Amino acid sequence: MRLIPAIDIIDGKCVRLSKGDYNTKKIYNENPLEIAKQFEDHGIEHLHLVDLDGAKASHIVNHKVLETIATKTNLKIDFGGGLKTDEDLRIAFESGAGQITGGSIAVKNPDVFKSWLSKFGADKIILGADANNEKIAISGWQEESEEELIPFVKNYIAQGVSYVICTDIAKDGMLQGPSFGLYKKMLAELDGVKLIASGGISKFEELPKLAELGCEGTIIGKAIYENKISLKQLEDYILSN
Repeated sequence: MRLIPAIDIIDGKCVRLSKGDYNTKKIYNENPLEIAKQFEDHGIEHLHLVDLDGAKASHIVNHKVLETIATKTNLKIDFGGGLKTDEDLRIAFESGAGQITGGSIAVKNPDVFKSWLSKFGADKIILGADANNEKIAISGWQEESEEELIPFVKNYIAQGVSYVICTDIAKDGMLQGPSFGLYKKMLAELDGVKLIASGGISKFEELPKLAELGCEGTIIGKAIYENKISLKQLEDYILSN
């Protein structure tokens, strides 16, 4: 299972929110590159970079941060937050993203999202299926849609999607453990999905459990920043697998 630390960006700074609420913003570092380099120094190869300004603005905003991290580290970066147009994707990929995550766009403009799958390939496009009570949430989680999580993902798998990031919003940033039950259900019902768990990771022992369930990757955010999980623990896990 891939370990994927997260860096969330507002105003070019590394922040974390709780349950996606911008009013809960906490700044952890003025310089995201410093954090990214620390990850790389501990054997981490992947990074989940989220443009929270972009999510609010509905277009890419913090691509300079992406470019800086991509040119000054070897991290494989998946980038998301407000990507809505082919131009947004062009900027993201040219700035160094290896993959992009589309969430709201997959709900609000499925034709555009499907065109990205055929244009860039399923390996480059991750479906962001973030949910509250198993209903898909959109627009930086400011809105809940009527889309049911599992049928929504199933439909996109039929269209060629393989990578899916699922965040249970109720858990995100709360450090109370991930949604094991939800991920188990998804893996049982969705054939061939490469499921990336996200939200609620609070201690190291949860990671092997997610691997056991069959998650392809796990995004870890606040647990790192609040020193609930050390980078040394992540390094040892990577070395032992």
